[in-house]
Formats: sequence, structure tokens, C-alpha cells
Amino acid sequence: MVDLTPNPSFSLTICLTYPNRAGMLASVTQAIASVGGQLGEIMVVEKTRKIATREITVDAASTQHAEQIVQAVKEVPDVQILNVYDRTFNLHRGGKISVNSKIPLKHQSELAMAYTPGVGRICKAIASDPEQVYSFTIKSNMVAVVTDGSAVLGLGNLGPEAALPVMEGKAMLFKEFAGIDAFPICLATQDTDKIVETVKTIAPVFGGINLEDISAPRCFDIEARLRQELDIPVFHDDQNGTAIVTLAALTNALKVVKKSLEEVRIVINGAGAAGMAVARLLRKAGAGAIWICDSQGIISTKRPNLTEQKQEFAVDASGTLAGAIGNA
Repeated sequence: MVDLTPNPSFSLTICLTYPNRAGMLASVTQAIASVGGQLGEIMVVEKTRKIATREITVDAASTQHAEQIVQAVKEVPDVQILNVYDRTFNLHRGGKISVNSKIPLKHQSELAMAYTPGVGRICKAIASDPEQVYSFTIKSNMVAVVTDGSAVLGLGNLGPEAALPVMEGKAMLFKEFAGIDAFPICLATQDTDKIVETVKTIAPVFGGINLEDISAPRCFDIEARLRQELDIPVFHDDQNGTAIVTLAALTNALKVVKKSLEEVRIVINGAGAAGMAVARLLRKAGAGAIWICDSQGIISTKRPNLTEQKQEFAVDASGTLAGAIGNA
């Protein structure tokens, strides 16, 4: 049988019923195991002297593997499947985030302070001193997670709607791990100028901008222009986040082998947003020899038509990724 690696991304729950007699549950779990399914939680839904109904959670390795698991359970004698649902799709149903009020409006007086007429006093205070917006609105703790859907995960140009689940997930991470409110902004344009202008237009609401899943090389220009034209932090996660964790890991690895960034040659496979950002941060940290490889091999000064970003790291060498790694 093909080596399968089940994981929660393809988790499913099977609700089934069968005669309540010894060995039935064992037959079901054995059937699941026989096709490589990984058992999770088993819950009793209902149990009588004659019938047992259970929900069994199983991790699969793919959609096709999940179908094999369900078919294997169907073939167990006297077992009836009542329902099967994909836990990942269920988790996303209706979206993963919501906007909730911090202040309960239980009395008329609270409504009068939160909205008109009391809110007018806050508006006037901010109008006279714009910095007060950080004290009296969500701006101080709100980040816009902005994408055009042009480079969604490793899936490619899927568009803004298909990018929304990823942006919702990023907003969840902001809140869960940092206590920062974030909201997904998926733009129906992949024009650099329009993206920059749109983000600038909505910026008054946010204390920071997190650019996400925007394809290279446009992402470089968008980030640079927004940093120059806005007075709030602009962070491109695919570049900056990846670069930070790479530098951290490499720093610790070099400590183990008792070497420094200055004396090693570093090879980076990929010249997209993440690869170029990693190279820039490593250079700022003191790295000397950085060789970046793209689909054509080492980014060499001998190659024509290099982008501005690639020219920055072109080296006086050529060859394949394998050749570059050979002496790294």
C-alpha cells in the first residue's frame, strides 16, 4: 500500500450506527486502519441495548484517501453510515471571525454615550487633536490584512474571494497569539497603483497594514510605496515574517557549528518575495556570500534581463542549484 501521511487538513467525522454487540466497534476501527486512516476521537451519540450510534473522527491524507476510508467503513457488515462531514470545511462554514461589541448596551444611557449624542464629543476631540484617534478608537489595535489573491499560499493566483479564508485565518492568529484585532481586506484588483491608492484610502481605520499573498515583483513596489506614503507600519508577511524566522533558525544553527554569518556561503532556492526578503535581512545581519537560485539556476551577473531585485543579488558565478549547494 502507498505510504500515507494522514493529517488534520483532511479530517472527517463519520456518524454511524450498528448493532450493539461485542466486536462491532473493533471491526469499524480495523477497517479504517486497513486503509491507512488515523483514528481520532470516538464519541457515543446514543446507545441502547440493541443499537449503538457513534461519531468517529479520522484523519486522512487527501480527499481521495478520505473517500477510501468511508468506503471501507461502508463495507463492514451491519454498519450503517448516517452522515459524513469534512471537519475542515465545517470549521470554515460561515467564516472564522466576527465583529463583537466590547461594551454591552444594556441601558439607554450606555447607548447615548456609545452613539449619538455622546459620540459627538469624541468626534470633536479627535478633530481638534488627530492623535486622539489612537486613544478613543479601534485604530490603536487594528491591523488590515490586505491581499489581491495573486499568490495564495502555494496555490497561485486564485483571486480575492478564494484568498479570503487565508486572510480570516491570519486575523485569527493576530487575535489569538498577540491580542491584536485584524480584519481581512481582499481587493478585486491586481493593479499596483490601485492597490496602493485603496490601502491609503482605508488607512485611517488601521494602526498597521499587513500585506499578504501578493505576487512578486509587484509586492516589492507596493510595500515600498506604502511605507513611504503612510505614517503607520507596513509589514509584508510573506517577506518579512519568513525572513525573520529564517535568520533566527540560521543564527542558532551557526552557533552549533561554531561559524558566523560572515564566513559562510548561503544558498537560497527561490527568488520570489520570501527568498529576496530573506536575502536582504541576512545581508543586513552581516551575511557576506549569498547565492540565490531561481528557475534558471544561479542569479548571475552574466544573465540578461534581470529584474531590479535580482540585480541586487547577482553574483559572478553561474550554474544550477545543485552546483551552488555543493560548496555552500
